[in-house]
Amino acid sequence: MGVLTALAILAGLIVVHEAGHFFAATLQGIRVSGFSIGFGPVLLERQRRGVQFALRAIPLGGFVSFPDDDEDSDIPKNDPNLLSNRPLHQRALVIAAGVLANLALAWLVLFAQGVVVGIPSGFSATPGVLITGVQADQAAAAAGLQLGDRVLAINGQPLGGGQSAVSALVDQIKTSPGLPLRLATERGGSTLQLQLTPADAGGVGRIGAQLQPNGTEVFRRPRGPLEPIRQANHDVAVLTGRTIEGFTALVTRFGETASQVSGPVKIVEMGASLAKQGGSSLFLFTALISINLAVLNALPLPLLDGGQFALLLLEGLRGKPLPEKFQLAFMQSGFVFLVGLSVVLIVKDTSQLPAVQQLLSR
Repeated sequence: MGVLTALAILAGLIVVHEAGHFFAATLQGIRVSGFSIGFGPVLLERQRRGVQFALRAIPLGGFVSFPDDDEDSDIPKNDPNLLSNRPLHQRALVIAAGVLANLALAWLVLFAQGVVVGIPSGFSATPGVLITGVQADQAAAAAGLQLGDRVLAINGQPLGGGQSAVSALVDQIKTSPGLPLRLATERGGSTLQLQLTPADAGGVGRIGAQLQPNGTEVFRRPRGPLEPIRQANHDVAVLTGRTIEGFTALVTRFGETASQVSGPVKIVEMGASLAKQGGSSLFLFTALISINLAVLNALPLPLLDGGQFALLLLEGLRGKPLPEKFQLAFMQSGFVFLVGLSVVLIVKDTSQLPAVQQLLSR
């Protein structure tokens, strides 16, 4: 059920993103020819008011199509309701609407969390730091750390609990590149002694693991109807800022951060784990993935919304559209890059699943 819940959330986020493009176009009277979830061959389809609504075989996103892109369309090229014949600001709104829809959904989810679950008011901490993810072939995996382990002490010093425990462990790791660290770790009710040697990444220790405080977040009832709104505003701003920082770090420190990039398999695995916990975890997961989709699509890369926005900006600066051959080459290169990256991430994440690792170790 956890996996199905995570898949349903991801599918819903894709539908919301594409619906942003779709409604931004149709509400302006712009012709739309298709609304697809997935890519490749059509599995299910339905025609309604001249629009093909389709579910496709490759579940790596979705798209809204326009008659402008169909060479066999019987609509005249000078039709004023074609997207390509609309003013720049109207086309810009259609392109940006997917990103805006995902940001709006994230806000609504966090607002709903404030109303249904409550306002975060601290953390009910228990001793230790929880291991929530371990990357294959990294220092943590080599030391024997596993998903669900609880690190209680480092070099004989108890870590305590809460965010301060995570900070203490992270600081010790960062300042100990190449140096062995002794960990006292709890697993299944038993205490294990492990030796962890952080990798040296430019003078900074890295272990290839995800850490979080051990315990549960505490919530309280909102103090008035405006507090969930203020909390949602704050949380969206914080999560968006951290997401942008993460993508910036990926560009500026690619060698250090590339191994931390996750694909759809890892996202579903994380979502399934959080779905089992229920409560606020699922709200936060939905909002965070929605914000990540928004920021990712805003990047100026071919085939993404940001790439199309960049082409539109160049058209505005030139005063005329870019050559069709250039636009086609730009989009085709983006398709090859994104599909290739998706395949690599799916293979990497699948190989790191506990069940797959057990099979490989036999």
